[in-house]
Amino acid sequence: MEKVIATLRAAPGDDAWCTRLRTEVADDLLALGASGLAVNVRDAAVTDSLMTLTTLDPPVVAVVEIWTQQSYGPHVTGALSRLTGECARVDAYLVTESVPLPPPPTEPGARTPGFANIALLRRPADLDEETWLARWHLDHTPVAIATQSTFGYTQNTVVRPLTPGAPVVDAIVEELFPLEATRDLHAFFGAADDADLGDRMNRMVASTSAFGANRDVDTVPTSRYVLRSPFAAEVTR
Repeated sequence: MEKVIATLRAAPGDDAWCTRLRTEVADDLLALGASGLAVNVRDAAVTDSLMTLTTLDPPVVAVVEIWTQQSYGPHVTGALSRLTGECARVDAYLVTESVPLPPPPTEPGARTPGFANIALLRRPADLDEETWLARWHLDHTPVAIATQSTFGYTQNTVVRPLTPGAPVVDAIVEELFPLEATRDLHAFFGAADDADLGDRMNRMVASTSAFGANRDVDTVPTSRYVLRSPFAAEVTR
């Protein structure tokens, strides 16, 4: 099975657009028959998050994840065709998925608790791929889990872009946090007090700096909806 991630870029939409994307549009994507589908939207619940960083213009306002038997098959080509026109630009990437901290299961179409912070990472030119992956996967993963209030953590390494002219993105990370973490750094880092917060932030900055995730990055706060899970029968529809 393969996984494809599509980024939707536009001026931030209103909640009516976000709702339509995760309902009407998502139903059309489900009808194409892919093994799994998740839709993340930057809606009113998360739009004021402190953890928003943007390099792309227009910015990413939604992310669609598709699990399929063929990244070049009708599940994906049909989905990208359907998403075109819903925003200013759609870009898709074939990825490999690692899940150090599995997200909690939800009912099909229900909002995942908290919020999903999605980061688009680029590998620095002065780091070869082997070193970059080792510093990210092996060195950084335990630091990220230990220093933040994360309760779901998925790492997607980009294999190649699937759409012409797609911006360079080397990885797409999705981390789940409590909703209060959108506005409270103590909640984001799970810190007991200011001293603990400072320690956790310093450890995170040192770790992300080692593989370049402290710069040239987009972070997109989103509400996450799993419409069809390829892994758990109880949340498949």
